[in-house]
Amino acid sequence: MTEQGTDSRRSHVGFGTTYWKGSERSSASEEGINAVLGGQVWVVKPDKESKLKNPCLWMEAGVVKSKDCTNYYDCMTCKYDKGMIKAVAKGKRISWQDAMRRRPQMDRVCRHTLTKRMEHRICAYDYQCAACDFDQYFEEVYSQKVKSFPLATQNVKGFEVPEKYYFHKGHAWARIESGGNIRVGLDDFALKVLGKADAFDLPLMGKELQAGKVGWGLKREDNLADVLSPISGVILEVNHKIRERPDTANNEPYGDGWLFSVRNPDLDKTIKDLMADADSLAWMDSEVTQLESMIESVAGPLAADGGHLQADVFGNLPDIGWNNLTKTFLRT
Repeated sequence: MTEQGTDSRRSHVGFGTTYWKGSERSSASEEGINAVLGGQVWVVKPDKESKLKNPCLWMEAGVVKSKDCTNYYDCMTCKYDKGMIKAVAKGKRISWQDAMRRRPQMDRVCRHTLTKRMEHRICAYDYQCAACDFDQYFEEVYSQKVKSFPLATQNVKGFEVPEKYYFHKGHAWARIESGGNIRVGLDDFALKVLGKADAFDLPLMGKELQAGKVGWGLKREDNLADVLSPISGVILEVNHKIRERPDTANNEPYGDGWLFSVRNPDLDKTIKDLMADADSLAWMDSEVTQLESMIESVAGPLAADGGHLQADVFGNLPDIGWNNLTKTFLRT
């Protein structure tokens, strides 16, 4: 059903752990904790050398020993950050800014370098981020335009499903970016089923979208399709490459083919009703099964060799019906 898109043999997982394959006879003498996953015994061991994947600003500044960022580097809405600020006000903690000011001049790097969101850059504003024009540019412009690609994907009968992306039942995806903005696009399945669009009718910057309501559309010759927005929020940026070259969406649906970015301060509520990882894989498998049934009703039985469906289902089989496809899979 699915195929792993990356090498799963990693040497560390998150902060404080490494693991390796063990055996049924593995014991505490191996200085690890036994765990069973997929029928395989693994030995998990605390390890001080492994690093946080998304280190918190307060940890990188040396104020706390270990803290992973769980709010996509959106410090303004972070409960942990607010709690630390209160502790600083009561004299129980030193601020991360003061901790950085104690370092030698050339080690006082920008907070975005500190959290590994950009290359080396020295802070020129003594950590007065509110007065920094670069900080504003980074958050509002640069981080929205920079390329973003999935770290790993699964293949479901020829259709790519990336990890750490959230999917709506209408085949739009959402991904929370560093800084808390949400990037949105159309998934590989919809783009392969409908084929290359002649144009996308994208919303304008500043427009407010409502989850489950029509948010944008696409056109192929005389055929039009509405697409439901996977999330609610205000449009921050529209991908100009899609306006100039609509086929970018087909070529890189989860990379350069993104459509627009959205801002919604309540991230947890925003993605609550979307599917991710295991749920999205199971859903995609059921969608492919339904597509196969629709194809067989028009073209006859498919080969029972486990082969993958060709891209541009509508273009190769127009009798299946554009409206039939959009109603079934885009839910419009």
